Amino acid sequence: MTAPPLTWLYAPGDRPQVVAKALAAGADVVVIDLEDAVAPDRKEYARTATAELLTEPQPVPVHVRVNALDGPLAAADLEAVAARPGLCGLRLPKVASPEQIIHVADHLALADKGAPPLYALLETALAVEHAHAIASAHPVLRGVSLGEADLRADLGVRDDAGLDWSRSRVIVAARAAGLAPPPQSVHPDIRDLEGLTATCAHGRTLGFLGRAAIHPRQLPVIERAYLPTEKELEEAEKIIKAATTNQGAQALPNGTFIDAAVVATAQRTLSLARRN
Repeated sequence: MTAPPLTWLYAPGDRPQVVAKALAAGADVVVIDLEDAVAPDRKEYARTATAELLTEPQPVPVHVRVNALDGPLAAADLEAVAARPGLCGLRLPKVASPEQIIHVADHLALADKGAPPLYALLETALAVEHAHAIASAHPVLRGVSLGEADLRADLGVRDDAGLDWSRSRVIVAARAAGLAPPPQSVHPDIRDLEGLTATCAHGRTLGFLGRAAIHPRQLPVIERAYLPTEKELEEAEKIIKAATTNQGAQALPNGTFIDAAVVATAQRTLSLARRN
C-alpha cells in the first residue's frame, strides 16, 4: 500500500527563489500558486516562470493552483502548464459545480498528453452543497479539499467550530466518491505552531489526512500530527499479526474485535508509519 502525501506546501509562482526553497523543504507535494498569492500585475510573470520551471520533472511532485475557472486568467494558465513534463497535478480554485470539472477535463483531454490529475478546491456554501457531485464528476479528478478562508467569509463564520459541518461534508463526499481523504486547509498564522498542532489533532479526528502549509516551518508539525503514535503503531502490528495467523473475524486478548475493516485500517496505519 503506497503511503499518501501528508504535506502540501504552497509557494507563490511569481517568486522563483521561494519556489526553489519550497522544492527543497521536505514537503510531499509543492503547490505553485498562480492565484491568491500573486498580485494582479504579476500574474503573467508567474505563469511564464512556472511554465519554464515545469519544462523538466522536479525532485518532488509539483501541482499548480491556477486562477479561478470563471475568471479571465484560468484558460491561459491551463494552456501554459497543463502539458508540461514537470506537472503532477492541477488544483482548481473556487469550484462550485461538477460541470466545471468536466469542462476542464474534456478540454485538456484534447491535448496529446491528456488531462493531468485534477484537484478541486471547494470554497463556497454552494460548493459544499455540491461536494459529492463535484467529487464524482470525472475519473481524472483525484481529490477535493476545502478553501477555508473563502468559505469562512461566505458563511460569515467567526468561530472555527462553525466550519466542522462543512469539513465533515467534504470528507464524506470524497470517500463516497472513492477519493483519498482530503488534506486540511492551511493554518494562516505561520508563527502559531501550538495552534497548528491543536487544529491538526482536531482535523485528524474528523477524518482529514495531512494538511496544506504556507511555510516550511509548518511541515514537521503537520507530519508529526498525522503520523501514527507509538501506541497506534503497536496496536496495528498486533492486528495484522493476528489476522495473518487466523483469518476471519476474531477478538484479541484485550477485547479488540478484528474484521476486514479493522485490518484495512491497521494496514493504512502501517503504510503511514513506513513512509519515511
